[in-house]
Amino acid sequence: VQLMESGGGSAQAGGSRRLSCEGSGYDTYSDSFYCRGWFRQRSGEEREWVAALNANGDPEYADSAMGRFTISQDVAKSTFYLHMNSLKPDDTAKYYCAARPVSRGGYCSNFWKWWNYWGQGTQVTVSS
Repeated sequence: VQLMESGGGSAQAGGSRRLSCEGSGYDTYSDSFYCRGWFRQRSGEEREWVAALNANGDPEYADSAMGRFTISQDVAKSTFYLHMNSLKPDDTAKYYCAARPVSRGGYCSNFWKWWNYWGQGTQVTVSS
């Protein structure tokens, strides 16, 4: 699986940005499922989970993202998104998209080391 992010850049506090993650190479077998997620890493800190679409396509959010960020996907384009609203300077980080193969109904995990496939990352900088 190959993943590529786009959409990073600068924003003012209170502003919005949309990140995209285009994927390829997914198994297309009927019993193949993937979690698709977003993580971020601030300078000098560990990578942290932001949001994910579980194997059923249902969204899950970290507390820091709840109510401000929305994860969605366009299956036809093999692309998933992170819509970020009400941005704060604390959201400044490098954002990574990731995918993890799971069984039907499987647990996605918010621990970055359990995710198998990663994009190269895209920087988001929010100024006050």
